[in-house]
Amino acid sequence: MPHRLLIPYSSILVDKKNLLAFSAGIDSSALFFLMIENRIPFDIAIVDYGIRKESKEEVAHAKALAKRYGLRCHTIEAPRFVSNFEAQARTFRYDFFETLIREYDYDNLLTAHQLNDRLEWLLMRLCKGAGVEEMVGMDSVTPKEGYTLVRPLLSYTKAQLLDYLRAHDYPYFVDRSNAEQHYERNRFRNAFSDPLIAQYADGIRRSFDYLQADKRRLQKDYEMLVSIKSLRIVALRTPLAKSKAADTTLKGLGYLLSAAQRAEIAEKNDLVVGRKWAVAFEEGLLYIAPYLHTVMPKRFKEACRRAHIPPKIRPYLYHAKIMPESLREALETKRDRDN
Repeated sequence: MPHRLLIPYSSILVDKKNLLAFSAGIDSSALFFLMIENRIPFDIAIVDYGIRKESKEEVAHAKALAKRYGLRCHTIEAPRFVSNFEAQARTFRYDFFETLIREYDYDNLLTAHQLNDRLEWLLMRLCKGAGVEEMVGMDSVTPKEGYTLVRPLLSYTKAQLLDYLRAHDYPYFVDRSNAEQHYERNRFRNAFSDPLIAQYADGIRRSFDYLQADKRRLQKDYEMLVSIKSLRIVALRTPLAKSKAADTTLKGLGYLLSAAQRAEIAEKNDLVVGRKWAVAFEEGLLYIAPYLHTVMPKRFKEACRRAHIPPKIRPYLYHAKIMPESLREALETKRDRDN
């Protein structure tokens, strides 16, 4: 197995400000040294969750690595999460990264997800009920609001990354919590995804290429027209794409729909999901925004009515200072240009 690994998508990383989500584990350590080898500029960010005695040592290691290679190392201590640790930790982690992105003007956020992670996600979604787009899950390059999320290692297995680190005698830590069976992700990883990858890595890699191509074809049924702050407006080329478009859009906003919520979106044109997100369908457009209760002046509500903005979307526009007239003008200009 070759120990000289290439870093895909390096062309979009060169001459940019890059932030690497670092944990000191196998995956992020491999990406760290690949970035160094390829002379791609970056800084690192690490979260100390305080649930393992090794976490302080890992943060100290991250700081030492950053100092050695002349990088900035951002650190933060997470609060103690009393329930639903994985979901709360992920939200805290990405809030931290996005705060750094805004403060230091980073262009790209890099994560070290690899092929084992991708299969693990697919199997978990498969067992809960999901379509192609949700099962494929991670994309190598995902545009976000104000930055691009890049996952360069999706075609590599964890074993390849470990071989690379060992061949070059690069340091890394092993997170023993990955073996704890009370986390659903760990159960899928240890019982299914890792054994399958060990035997069928090439076929699984090819299957993800095929699934990714299918996902791109499915996405031709809709198009993102507006992405302003947390407002999204999507043009649907067929009403049947409503649930699919909502699922993908909300995932990009950090919210995963359940099977029941996807079914409800397919049936209704105006609803609130998870008490957090307003979803409305009107004139071939799917509107998604945070669900708020806000007192609005009559003048603003009338402007929204003239611009055909669905009622549940209006409070967020007012809160975010998005003018309905300019929003409607932008939509009409884009539609005229596309037609």
